[in-house]
This record gives sequence, structure tokens and C-alpha cells, in this order.
Amino acid sequence: MSTTGATADPLAALGNLPGVADSVESVRKAVDRVYGHRVMRRRSNEITSEAALRGARGSAALSGADWALEEVRRRSDFSGDDEARTMGAALRLTAEAGQLLSIWRQSPLRVLARLHLVAAADKAEHVGRPRRAGEPVDEPLIDLPLPGAAEMRGRLEGLAGIVIAGGSAPALVTAAVVHGELLALRPFTSHNGLVARTAERIVLVGSGLDPKSVCPAEVGHAELGQDAYLEALRGYLSGTPEGVAAWIAHCGRAVGLGARESTAVCEALQRGAA
Repeated sequence: MSTTGATADPLAALGNLPGVADSVESVRKAVDRVYGHRVMRRRSNEITSEAALRGARGSAALSGADWALEEVRRRSDFSGDDEARTMGAALRLTAEAGQLLSIWRQSPLRVLARLHLVAAADKAEHVGRPRRAGEPVDEPLIDLPLPGAAEMRGRLEGLAGIVIAGGSAPALVTAAVVHGELLALRPFTSHNGLVARTAERIVLVGSGLDPKSVCPAEVGHAELGQDAYLEALRGYLSGTPEGVAAWIAHCGRAVGLGARESTAVCEALQRGAA
């Protein structure tokens, strides 16, 4: 979905697409259930920490490192093979996201550059900036048409303008569009999926929908599976109202599943089993 030349509040109309209002309402109810749990009143920091770990695991799974949760807990060295480095990148991004909330609305491009720098964890010339013409993109699990560098930059600036302008669109809609655009554009030479899902988290938390970051959408995206993720993304890329609505609904289901995961953690803590 191109954001170039958009109106002052280009996302607001997406809330009126068929089924989107239902998705927004469903997500709000799921989030409210977590925040209303009695454990959240006493041990919210533990839920936040656990959600961060599970969210990182889910995001890494969608980038090819599908590890068991206990393996993620056990490991301390993530510098080995490609999967270990992907997991390490996901964990670093989750930790970094909370430090960037105050910057996002003022300078989203700065935040995205920082996220890529953290994910890549090296000082190569192409790290921490949008790709240039002719530079390859290493994102093997997202086999979709790649916009040229000039188009990418124009759309990325348009997206940043929308974020800075704000608007009345529900948090779910904004988060889904940010996520979808970053996957569509793949603005960096690597780690675009991890960055896109972290940006989605930043929007959901910064918007106030999930201020304690206890409803990890990444868990839901992983649970719904890679095939469903890519199919929904193709709908978004089609630019049709039905396709965009389906992507937003998919992101809504992911947030709902993340909320369900944290509700289960609350229940386990209440029983003294975790």
C-alpha cells in the first residue's frame, strides 16, 4: 500500500474497511483481559519480561530460527551459526524497543536505523541506513517483489510522515500498516522481518493499547505460521480493500494470541507453577 501523497490522516479510513472494526474490538477485549488479571496487579514486571522473551522467540521463528522456548532460556551465547545469530538479534531488538518509544513519534526513521544497527550487530558500511541502488537484500523467507531503492525511499519517507502526523486510526491499524510497509519495502540489506515486527511492537506499546508490553504479537504471528503470514502479506501488497483488511485482521489475531499467551502465564503464576 503506497503512502506517497497521502492525506492528513490516511489510515483513518482503513478502520472502516469490512471486518476491521471487529478486529479492533476483539483485540481491545483480549488486551483488557490480560490487564484485568489479578496477577498483573502484583507481578506485571514478570509478565512483561516473559512476554519479551516469548515475543523474541516468535519473531526469530519467522526469520528461520524456530527454537524451543527453553532452549532460548538456556543459551547465553548467540554468536554461533545463522540461527543463533538470528535469535540473538531478536532478543536484542526486544530489549531495545522499550528504549525507543519516546523517539518513535518524532523520528521513526531514526528508530528504524537504530533497530537495524542493533539487529545486525556489526559496523559494516550498509548497516543502520536504508539500502542503496544495487545493494542486495538478504531476506530469504520473504520471497516477494522488491521495490527499487528510489521507490523504497519515497514510500519510507511517506510512512514516516504518517507516523509523525499521528491521526485517529486505531493502534492496531497503524501497527499493521507499519509492519506491512516495512516488509513490503525491506528498506535494509538484512533483518527486515525482525525490524518490522519490532516496529509493530513499538506502535502497540507507544499507542497505549499495550503500555506494559505484555501482548506480544510476535507470538501470535509465529503461532499462525509462516504460510499464513506470507499469504496475509500478499493481500496487503495487493492494495485492495479486501487484502489490506485481511492483513489487519491477521495482525489482530496475532495480538490476540499474544494476549492469550500472557494470560496463560498469569494463570501459571497464580497457581505457583511458574
